[in-house]
Amino acid sequence: MPSPSTTPTPPPTRKARRGTGRVTLADVAKRAEVSTQTVSRVLNTPQSVPPATLARVRQAIRDCGYVPDRLAGALASGRSRLVAALVPTISGPVFQETLQALSQALAGRGYQLMLGESGYDDADEEQLLENLLSRRPDGIVLTRIVQSAAARERLKATGVPVVETWDLCADPVDMLIGFSHQAVGHEVAEFIARLGRRRPAMVTGDDPRAGLRRAAFAARLAALGLGQGQLPTASAKAPLTLGAARAAFAALLDDHPDIDAVFCSTDVAAWGVVTEAQSRGLKIPQDLAVIGFGDLSFAKDLLPSLTTVRINGTAMGEQAAQWIMDRAEGLAPAARRLDIGFTLVQRDST
Repeated sequence: MPSPSTTPTPPPTRKARRGTGRVTLADVAKRAEVSTQTVSRVLNTPQSVPPATLARVRQAIRDCGYVPDRLAGALASGRSRLVAALVPTISGPVFQETLQALSQALAGRGYQLMLGESGYDDADEEQLLENLLSRRPDGIVLTRIVQSAAARERLKATGVPVVETWDLCADPVDMLIGFSHQAVGHEVAEFIARLGRRRPAMVTGDDPRAGLRRAAFAARLAALGLGQGQLPTASAKAPLTLGAARAAFAALLDDHPDIDAVFCSTDVAAWGVVTEAQSRGLKIPQDLAVIGFGDLSFAKDLLPSLTTVRINGTAMGEQAAQWIMDRAEGLAPAARRLDIGFTLVQRDST
């Protein structure tokens, strides 16, 4: 008896592949009535596009809901369009002006800022920088001087543009913009001498740059014949909060009730000193002169307004951004080291 015939099972049919629905560069170009190359220039080098065209393409990007594939672009071009910035603490207000200027300048040229926190201890410097380099940034901005010899050599070997800021040194890794903390300490000591104060003290965080200012301040006071032998100092963990600074100054006053001037490592610390002094009935500046550092936004609005050291954070951020973008585009900076100095701003607290 013949075996029943079997009908072969037909292969599964494949559905036609449908589009992902993702908006492409070509879609934006069609809507803006420009070439895809022009759209690419708007995304990557907007400064090279005429303003009218720039506005039309950006409107088309918004209308289409286009989201650039930065990862694919980075793989194709070898450029991430990311710039990494490393600060001791994200919560510290003293670096905010620099970061704001840096971010705005970069964004204007199609770059994105990536922010990292280092702390004030240099012990993990090599690992921190290695982590940054693993993201393949187009540049690195540091609010410090690189201390580790191994980290310095690693950065130099990568060829990634590096800008050290907020300090000066004789041999930067690559590019450097900042000011001398020692000069700040000297200037404040001489200012206190001109005020006629004879029993100065200091309230400071324990970070390295504040330490440079403190050492220079104490040395210059000694040279001027001021102080009480060893400079009365209250030190607390950085970044100093208002409460910590107030408590530190309270302990300092208990030991040295005749203090007549205080130099503080930050404006926040100075605010704490003013608060504690006023709570004890001390008049500022009659009984106690108070000097801060940073000229933060609230300094001029305190009662009394705060004498402080002004640092041009905006200039640092803008210059760091310009150097990195120039280098990323193959241009050599005219200078690699810039001292922007500082300004002692005298107000009612002195």
